[in-house]
Amino acid sequence: MIKIWFKSGSPWIWLNAAAVSICLIMVVGVLGLVALRGAGHFWASPIVQFSYQDDDGQVKDIIGEHVDTTITSALMAKSSGYKLADNEDVLIQYLIKTGNRDLTDADFRWIQERRVKSQAMPADMIVVERREWGNFYGQLTGVKEGNTVIASGESAWEMLQARLKITLALHEQITHLEKIEIGAINYGFEQLRLKQHRLELKNQWNAQTAKEFTDKKSTYDIDYKKYQAQLAELYQKIRRDSLVATTEDGTELVIPLLKVVEVTQPNKMGVFTKIGHYFKKLGEFLSEDPREANMEGGIFPAIFGTIMMVIMMSIIVTPFGVIAAVYLREYAKQGFTTRLIRIAVNNLAGVPSIVYGVFGLGFFVYILGGNIDKLFFPEASPAPVFGTPGLLWASITLALLTLPVVIVSTEEGLARVPKAIREGSLALGATKIETLWRTVLPMASPAMMTGLILAVARAAGEVAPLMLVGVVKLAPTLPLDGNYPFLHLDRKFMHLGFHIYDVGFQSPNVEAARSLVYGTSLLLVLVIIGLNLAAILIRNHLREKYRALEG
Repeated sequence: MIKIWFKSGSPWIWLNAAAVSICLIMVVGVLGLVALRGAGHFWASPIVQFSYQDDDGQVKDIIGEHVDTTITSALMAKSSGYKLADNEDVLIQYLIKTGNRDLTDADFRWIQERRVKSQAMPADMIVVERREWGNFYGQLTGVKEGNTVIASGESAWEMLQARLKITLALHEQITHLEKIEIGAINYGFEQLRLKQHRLELKNQWNAQTAKEFTDKKSTYDIDYKKYQAQLAELYQKIRRDSLVATTEDGTELVIPLLKVVEVTQPNKMGVFTKIGHYFKKLGEFLSEDPREANMEGGIFPAIFGTIMMVIMMSIIVTPFGVIAAVYLREYAKQGFTTRLIRIAVNNLAGVPSIVYGVFGLGFFVYILGGNIDKLFFPEASPAPVFGTPGLLWASITLALLTLPVVIVSTEEGLARVPKAIREGSLALGATKIETLWRTVLPMASPAMMTGLILAVARAAGEVAPLMLVGVVKLAPTLPLDGNYPFLHLDRKFMHLGFHIYDVGFQSPNVEAARSLVYGTSLLLVLVIIGLNLAAILIRNHLREKYRALEG
């Protein structure tokens, strides 16, 4: 019976089903872990005040967020140097986010549960999210205007929120002036300098062009001085207010409001208030720029860079992949050379991605980009324009990396188009190119979209080649802005995959970066799923459209 059962092939079907089920469970488990750890990053955790006995026997207060708990066996704890009593079987430790890095040089602290004498959650504990030095935990004592205390006690909280709202509005105005208005003027100055150098190289610089350039610079100077005056006035206002708070040991600290992002009292928040705060922080995470070595703030530049690069890669790889597949299937003579090309294409799909990165750096950046600079941008020398890693070369490198996938998928789609349709079109008087363009390619379009989906899925998650051809830790400006030519293909950019690598493995504070890594990883998965879903919807629409013809 067993031999008959094996010969029937049923065991292999069950084994295959079991393998697929295990893979699905593992994928769902990993995504669930990432989602749980990443989504929890934005929740307002309560602030706990511990009465803790240190090694000297003194009881001190420790305040912060209870982040994690570890349980270690007595044997392992003793081998690590901890002294436990004979009746203690385990060592329980709490990981506390204490913040106040500017005072203690650390954001986190491990404490032992057996030394905790008591713990409470005072309602007046505040969390100050700062633009530098991380969070501050303590108690609010007052609000200052200049050197004068204008509110203290119970009235300090309402005054703080009102003054902070004004300060944040001023900060937005300053950011707009510095990045948009003054940034555009600086860009204009740089373009004038390059244009002047170009005219000098061509011996076309004369008194008339010099006067035109002087007039333009004068206009820029007038605008620049106007914006600088506005900035000086705004900075004078934004430096006016500050808050006064005390730490766990009674140390008083004055924090200027210009360095504050938000002040909250988590222990006073209700469930609905926390939910509103959660979505607010999530929105900031998706829309703001990073700060504090990418460990704080948002990741909008990385999201923008990832999507922009994938779109450009798709625009580049699709026509080349389709043309190559059409030639191999419809025009090339099927023989040894064609088979050799197909073998080469299949082998290219297995080449490690870092090899493509090295090739992109050597050929696209140094050779192609260097020659483009010599021909079209000699005025920028010795500073490179396209002779340095950037968005264009990263997109082309990933297009080359994913090209075999598009070629193979498109070829399979062309092979599935019935021969009778081609013959019928030709019999009705259509030329071969008309048959191909109006009949064969539309029917093969679902397969093309399948290739594009696979290409997007691979390209969006690649990191190794991008480290060589364009991605950076922090890009000061986006590749797309309001300055002509608007899309700057020569600029470096940020990428979600590299952001995860940088925060997770290059961060000076591993504990602080852990939840951010999970959150960014979840977002990268969602971005890839979103891009794939868009392509899948288009593919399904095309498949339904041409299903009748295939029948």
